[in-house]
Amino acid sequence: MLGNRLNWLRAGVLGANDGIVSTAGIVIGVAGATTDRATIMVSGLAGLVAGALSMAGGEYTSVSTQRDTEATLVDATQRELAENPEAAEGELAESLESRGLSAPTARLVARELSERDPLRAHSQVEFGLDPDDLTSPWQAALSSFVSFTCGALLPLVAIGLLGPGVRVLGCALAVVAALALTGYTSAVLGGAPRLRATLRVMAVGAATMAITYSAGSLFGIATG
Repeated sequence: MLGNRLNWLRAGVLGANDGIVSTAGIVIGVAGATTDRATIMVSGLAGLVAGALSMAGGEYTSVSTQRDTEATLVDATQRELAENPEAAEGELAESLESRGLSAPTARLVARELSERDPLRAHSQVEFGLDPDDLTSPWQAALSSFVSFTCGALLPLVAIGLLGPGVRVLGCALAVVAALALTGYTSAVLGGAPRLRATLRVMAVGAATMAITYSAGSLFGIATG
């Protein structure tokens, strides 16, 4: 369904946003402590791997619980249809009536839907579920892992390619620009005010980098 696809897309954008902010915070924080490129890159790579795995694991656990709940609802509906189909049809008619159909129309629609595919009709009308396409925890985990990794690569590559004199500023500018894009996209998909949402995401990212850079600078590491 379109709604589900939009939700997955929005989750992917938010995952990329998390990857950008968290990894930028790490590499810029370390850059505040040392100019050694290898140290900065290793720290950023470790943050990327740990963050991506953490996001994937969290999504897998969360969506597995959601899928268990969905499967329980579908199983309960299937048992009710097997044990008391008349009562189940009455519940379906009541659900349709609560959505604005007249009582006679609701009963007629419920009867016709029940004749075709009662399990699908009850699952979709009462719970908004497709019994043949329940939420996939593996898909959620993979989506989070990929989106976080893609987002995290931007600050990691930016700070790795730039020289010591400009790497912090250049990375920060690249990150703010990327956050403007993810913030705007997220606002469009979520139906939120676009300018405010974009500025909010940019401000959070900028504040994160400023704080981590300041913290890194307090514990500067001598190099050379």
